Amino acid sequence: MEETLAVRKLDRLGVVLVTSGVVATALLPFIYVKANRIAAGKPMVLTQLLNQPSAVILTILLVVTALAVLFLQNALLRLVIATLCIGALLATIGLAAAAFTPPNSNAARMTPGGGFWVLFAVIGLVVSDALVRIKLTPWMRIAALAAYTGLLGIFLTSGLLDNLSIMKEFATRSAQFWTEALAHLLLAIGSLAIAIVIGLPLGILCFWVPRLRAVVLQALSLIQTIPSLALFGILMLPLGYLATHVPAAASIGIRGIGAAPALIALILYSLLPIVANTVVGLQGVDPSVRDAAAGMGLTRRQILTGIDLPLAFPVILTGIRIVLVQAIGLVTVAALIGGGGFGIFIFQGLGQTAMDLVLLGAVPTVFFAFSSAVILDAVIDSIRGSAA
Repeated sequence: MEETLAVRKLDRLGVVLVTSGVVATALLPFIYVKANRIAAGKPMVLTQLLNQPSAVILTILLVVTALAVLFLQNALLRLVIATLCIGALLATIGLAAAAFTPPNSNAARMTPGGGFWVLFAVIGLVVSDALVRIKLTPWMRIAALAAYTGLLGIFLTSGLLDNLSIMKEFATRSAQFWTEALAHLLLAIGSLAIAIVIGLPLGILCFWVPRLRAVVLQALSLIQTIPSLALFGILMLPLGYLATHVPAAASIGIRGIGAAPALIALILYSLLPIVANTVVGLQGVDPSVRDAAAGMGLTRRQILTGIDLPLAFPVILTGIRIVLVQAIGLVTVAALIGGGGFGIFIFQGLGQTAMDLVLLGAVPTVFFAFSSAVILDAVIDSIRGSAA
């Protein structure tokens, strides 16, 4: 009986995270030591690095973090311990890369292994779980995101991580990186803005006209079933024909490849969540509120702008959040048709069997998607809290 109670006191999420961390530490490579960017490299697990003080400190903090996750109930203390651990993790990978890099070598590459990424994800989940338990206000969540982004920025700008392969890839492509980052964000945000302009009125119209609703939602659902690369290919033919036969279209950048088909495809993918959430949000407004407003002499437009849209806005914003995260991911595929963005690095890396180059495109894409989700979730919760 006492053993059963002891097991129940263990944090279930903690058991999963600690098990994953132990497996990652014992079995998965912490770092790969490569002679060049495409070589297979020599795998090194964390236990092989214990001759370095930073690895010893990291191991101690990993044990303390595991014990905190399993037994400690104080969320703030768990957050502090996990934050120290993730800082030690970044410091250890940077110092290990510096230790294994030959002097004056530009060809050698030190790549984080699966063990590092699993530990980073596990500790990140511990941090997220602690933040949830603390029950931060929406704007405090954004502040926490900014704080951890700042912490990461300190490591990136300090030079401690400069010997990592991904940072060397960044150093040789820094100008192109920022150009593609801007192109990636412009495509994602631009397609979202246009989709809102089209989808919001269309959603209102679908709410007012039930017969139209089924047709529009079914058509938009059909578009969602088309694979992104196939849709890009479908759009290339008509846009290429248009660019060839209409000089004005070509002069404003409409071509069979490039940003134009990518933008149109992203807009088409974005319409369903916005239209559907607009309809659901408007349906969720209490009809008695509308009846009372109509009884006071308000017109249909006044009811829409003064009552329906403000009350439905959190649901609509949820659809916008889905679209933005989806668009940030889909822009990577647009690189295959010349749309630009971080996908250029991903597909170049795949073609050259250079995983460090793949990470240069994948990591910032994940970061932007995660950050946008956190920010919009906080805004949604803030609006709902104000309405309540």
